[in-house]
Amino acid sequence: MSRGAAAWLGDAGVLGMNRRNAEYIMRHNPRSAFPLVDDKLLTKRLAAEYGVPTPELLHVIAHHGDIAGFEKALEGRTEFVIKPARGSGGSGITLIVDRTDRGFVKHSGDVVSLEGLAYALSDILSGIYSLEGREDRAIIEALVHPDPVFASVTHQGVPDIRIVVYRGVPVMAMTRLPTRKSDGKANLHRGAIGAGIDIGNGRTMTAVHESRVVSHHPDTGNKVEGIAVPFWEEMLLVAARAHEMTRMGYLGVDMVLDRDKGPVLLELNARPGLQIQIANQGGLRKRLDMTDSAPGDIFLSPESRVAWARTAFSAS
Repeated sequence: MSRGAAAWLGDAGVLGMNRRNAEYIMRHNPRSAFPLVDDKLLTKRLAAEYGVPTPELLHVIAHHGDIAGFEKALEGRTEFVIKPARGSGGSGITLIVDRTDRGFVKHSGDVVSLEGLAYALSDILSGIYSLEGREDRAIIEALVHPDPVFASVTHQGVPDIRIVVYRGVPVMAMTRLPTRKSDGKANLHRGAIGAGIDIGNGRTMTAVHESRVVSHHPDTGNKVEGIAVPFWEEMLLVAARAHEMTRMGYLGVDMVLDRDKGPVLLELNARPGLQIQIANQGGLRKRLDMTDSAPGDIFLSPESRVAWARTAFSAS
């Protein structure tokens, strides 16, 4: 990187990976708390203790010998999601939206047989998708039916919302919108769109697709900017309370908007990625510094932290 480019990144307040790891993750996230966010089953139990809704848990498969009985456990279910308990980045997730005589219909329209699902479950248990390559468990959850607010800028799949939280303060947010290239999954590295969200008013702003700033969804052709996110205050409060839930000082909170239940917590992330800065066309470091310099009384409650953030980080 040239000296000029480095200076620009510094002036923009862009947070790099090394600094994120050393000054925020290692300093503010106790190692003892990592299992609470790395294991989705533990996160679910923790969320239940704090009254935070998550997708309904239908079944857990912990051993290869349990695979044979999974169809009976799902008898009568035509929709569900299979995911690894310790997976990341959307890997290993299968969304089933219907069941026919030919097999299970995925969100893409492809049909997978019972044997195909058993093979996918076996891969999960073997640890192919787990963070450390260790043996894992397979979670089967109820399928989320997304709120229609993002329907015009989504190709299949379920859009989600990522909020980065520092010291209990929501500092930056974006929505991740599935595309044809991402195979309906809300993961930026797979080709989904990331659109920044104004912390102050909950409206979408600039968007990034494969590291390029875009204004419209590549598949639907609709404008991404200016969409008002419902339940925005409630979502910010859930994100802020994740600090009390985990005692982690720096984390990503991933939620979805269910059309019937409203905000639902999908997972927590102790190592949230940095592409959210591109989606917001702004650096995280300045916001983290502002939070460190905030008056001490704002840290007294989730409500006071959210109120301060909505003023301090408003783009309007």
